[in-house]
Amino acid sequence: MEEENPSETLHLIGKPPPNQPKKQPPSPPPPPHPPPTLYPTKTTPFTLLIQPFQWLQMLCKQLNPTFILGIALVYGLSQGFSNSFFKVVTDFYWKDVQKVQPSVVQLYIGFYYIPWIMKPVWGLLTDVFPVMGYRRRPYFVAAGVIGTVSAAVVAISGNLPVAVALGCLIGITAGVAIADVTIDACIARNSIEIRSLAADMQSFSGFCSSAGALLGYSSSGFFVHHLGAQGALGILVGPPAMLVVLGFVIYESRAPNLASNNKRKAMEKVDIAIRDMYRTIRCPQVWKPSLYMYLSLALSISTHEGQFYWYTDPKAGPAFSQEFVGMIYAVGALASILGILIYHKTLKDCPFRTLLFFAQLIYAISGILDVIFILRWNLALGVPDYLFVVMEECISRVVARVRWMPMIILSTKLCPLGIEGTFFALLMCIDSLGSLSSKWAGGMVLHLLHVTRSDFTNLWLVVLIRNILRLATLGLIFLVPNVGQSDEVISSDFLNDTSSVSEEDDEFQTCLNENIEL
Repeated sequence: MEEENPSETLHLIGKPPPNQPKKQPPSPPPPPHPPPTLYPTKTTPFTLLIQPFQWLQMLCKQLNPTFILGIALVYGLSQGFSNSFFKVVTDFYWKDVQKVQPSVVQLYIGFYYIPWIMKPVWGLLTDVFPVMGYRRRPYFVAAGVIGTVSAAVVAISGNLPVAVALGCLIGITAGVAIADVTIDACIARNSIEIRSLAADMQSFSGFCSSAGALLGYSSSGFFVHHLGAQGALGILVGPPAMLVVLGFVIYESRAPNLASNNKRKAMEKVDIAIRDMYRTIRCPQVWKPSLYMYLSLALSISTHEGQFYWYTDPKAGPAFSQEFVGMIYAVGALASILGILIYHKTLKDCPFRTLLFFAQLIYAISGILDVIFILRWNLALGVPDYLFVVMEECISRVVARVRWMPMIILSTKLCPLGIEGTFFALLMCIDSLGSLSSKWAGGMVLHLLHVTRSDFTNLWLVVLIRNILRLATLGLIFLVPNVGQSDEVISSDFLNDTSSVSEEDDEFQTCLNENIEL
């Protein structure tokens, strides 16, 4: 993330007066205006309490308030609450209603990432296919309608076939993904135009996401216990309905000339956008960190479903209740907020490569706690299950959040102006491919080592393999640029600077002309 850099502000400096002695050195230029003071100098309990409100007030003043509302609804309600609630409820839905093996569930969960992998398509639509002159607002409405209908169908219909249920659950994630790519395009553009607030926008997004996740996780177990897994899915009708409202209230300037664009001009824009994306991804400063982000996610194979089944097993596992499973994740969401605060206060000035190296190292080491828990060594140490699992969840979530934040900031800095929505969606698509690879690879390992609904003998081995792969990722850290988080990775007008990208083509054309003359 970037912090405010007053040196980027332009100032007009007048000439010295005529009667000034010639040999006298010119007066130094006036210092740049300092950034607005967010917090009082003297720290008291009251000032600590009002700091978040002052920070939010500053964001609303510098940015449009409806844009801040959009971040809160998309990241807080749609992503944070819906994703966390969806995660817990669907785990119980596949386990108790559909009665599916954990390795098969991981295969199904991989399909949830298809709408996220299609983020470049959604981004392309928002960039080059405006509706009635608006690029963002109609897609918030579309996302809300898709999510609302899908959640209503799976909650109301009884005894759904697996294929139909999976399709509805994918529809819920599609609504979240479309809203996400739309608000990400707004954030990416504002991060380019107002560089000093890039870190603050990402911190606010992360805070909303974690706060929403806290609410979703803490309430999920309660609703599953009282409504059942299928009935609890009906709660997910609410968040996408709010996205429909957001589509009508968020501010976006309407371009009158966009309504008259015909199909041919739209397709020309698509062609230009695709070529610009290809030119950008070919740049070494872009494809190297993109490759690292994919591999760091894919190599950390997912063992979630195997561990979830073990958590709730009354014989082999600790037999956690539905409410306690939700509370475990809720405490993890609180820890995630702590991770954001740690990053925002102490780590946002660290270079990308250094921060990601140590975050990945701690991420791999902290995974050993899962092995200790599965082997029940915590009981030999006198630590009860409920205390150990909460401690393990807190550590893993803090580390995961600190590891994820610089990746998001780096992704926003890889987006050239003009296709920022589409290209940021492409980068997030690469991350989703990494998550899908992680889920499916984890499911394959669970299947190969015969981890089932009732046999968890080799679960510890699966987790150990995951930790070894996390350590192996450290060998790829050279792909991350060794620059500060407030530095420029690629020029914002990268696509307009054709001289650097066309040298190879010019050489080819010169060679071709010489051959023709011969």
